[in-house]
Amino acid sequence: MSTDTFRFSKSSKTLNSLLLIIPMVLLFIGVYGGLMQTLFRAGIIQSDPFVGGDYYKGLTFHGVLNAIVFTTFFAVVFGNALVPYALKKNLNSKIAWVSGILMLVGSVVAAVVILIGEATVLYTFYPPLKAHPLFYIGLTLLVVGSWIAFYNWVPMYLEWRRENKGKKTPLSVVGIFTTFIIWFIATLAVAVEILFMLLPWSLGWVDEINVMLARTLFWFFGHPLVYFWLLPAYVMYYVFMPKLAGGKLYSDMAGRLVFMLFILFSIPVGTHHQYMDPAIGSQWKLLHGIFTFAVALPSLITAFTLAASLEHAGKQNGGKGLFGWMGKLPYFNKENWFFPYLILGLFIFIFGGIGGIINASYQMNTVVHNTAWVPGHFHLTVAGPVMLAFLGGSLYLIGQFMNKEIRLKGWAMISPYVYTIGLLLMSYGLKIGGLMGMPRRTNTGASYANPDSILYVSEWMPYINLTVIGGVIMFIGIVMFIVSFFATVFSKSKSGEEDAIITFPISEPLHDEPATWLRNFKPYVIIAIILIILSYTPVIIDVLQATYGGSPPYSPDSPVPLR
Repeated sequence: MSTDTFRFSKSSKTLNSLLLIIPMVLLFIGVYGGLMQTLFRAGIIQSDPFVGGDYYKGLTFHGVLNAIVFTTFFAVVFGNALVPYALKKNLNSKIAWVSGILMLVGSVVAAVVILIGEATVLYTFYPPLKAHPLFYIGLTLLVVGSWIAFYNWVPMYLEWRRENKGKKTPLSVVGIFTTFIIWFIATLAVAVEILFMLLPWSLGWVDEINVMLARTLFWFFGHPLVYFWLLPAYVMYYVFMPKLAGGKLYSDMAGRLVFMLFILFSIPVGTHHQYMDPAIGSQWKLLHGIFTFAVALPSLITAFTLAASLEHAGKQNGGKGLFGWMGKLPYFNKENWFFPYLILGLFIFIFGGIGGIINASYQMNTVVHNTAWVPGHFHLTVAGPVMLAFLGGSLYLIGQFMNKEIRLKGWAMISPYVYTIGLLLMSYGLKIGGLMGMPRRTNTGASYANPDSILYVSEWMPYINLTVIGGVIMFIGIVMFIVSFFATVFSKSKSGEEDAIITFPISEPLHDEPATWLRNFKPYVIIAIILIILSYTPVIIDVLQATYGGSPPYSPDSPVPLR
């Protein structure tokens, strides 16, 4: 571990600890919802007892709490920890608390509204599915709170730049700022959707809504959201993993290039989620498809850079020959329990990235559209590298902020292995079932295992059973982690040490190139805005010209629209 440390205020430590613990509780509720869906689809249970048997309510809980709430909280806490640490600047605790309170209040409000059955709209909240106004208000508070957290770091960064002219910004800060630049631009579209379309419609101020425009605005946000999830994991891959492996980062410049490329290409790609939507011209779908393939480039650079970094670490640890270094990495070292969360996530992402290329291709996308392939794919990305990195990061951070020794390190170390086995089994079952036509997000009460159901196809059953086995194993892995996490939270603090001092395993670069053309965010943000305007202006024009009137609200539990 690095001996470099930084002293945080007690207020900052308390806030960040709360922002880790409360979302961890919500995460477990969401994970439980995912398990219940798997069991229900296989006919093992007849209803989800937690949400009163409402399949779509459970699915909404699962998506919103896991994919939006937990990830946003972790990204903010990670930034609250890493930016002050890297810049050696104190966080403005008052502003940080305002940010945290808004996020907590918004998340709790949205969760309660889902629980009482007033927001059964899934995590995409597509109209004409309509939620109670408080659901949209809760999500708005969550997003605004995250914006405030981001702007709380900007003065620290500008002050550091003034004091360190000519020096490269720490790579960790480049990664965090890239994450939140993408998040801020992307959430502007969903803010417009919520504030000017969904909220007035939900309040009854307007009777109908333009469904296609709302979908387009959502996917302006929805695919960049994937990189908002992924980039904190990338920060850990570049900044922590080489050090944890016992080596150095192969190329500092490669990491900076990767983050800048994400700024350029991560937003003008959303229409590849709308290949089947008729209101958008095929030429604009092609353009977004090309950009989607372009955004794979930084991931390929990452694969080579991290492989070289791990090879260096393995050889430093005594590995010989072409592949001998692979056996010298700390896969099963209890004192280095963090490493498995990162290396396994990186391994899973190989399969998730391949699936992403398939989804980006129009012809292959038409084969897997709205089938079980889709959740099989995104569980390999969101529930793979993102979830594992965020879990490992949460456990590391809670130990640092609460001055606690990590408890049950053996469980913490084994948990990602158990989880990974389950995830690979579940995703394989979903993907193969999807290729055989097994649908996703189908009506309440239609178990795939019920021979009397219109969804019953005997050829699907082996793959449905595989998803159950995988889902249960994943759940066991999460339970192991949760036990270690809360055992740490409720343990005694370390004695005889200054509890405000924080340390991170920061990797040194093996090749520290100057990279002067990667020092400033401004040109990349400007180019990104130009690409967004060029790619989305014709899409919005097409949607507005091709759609007219609107849709009244609709409930998945009601056979007729709600007036």
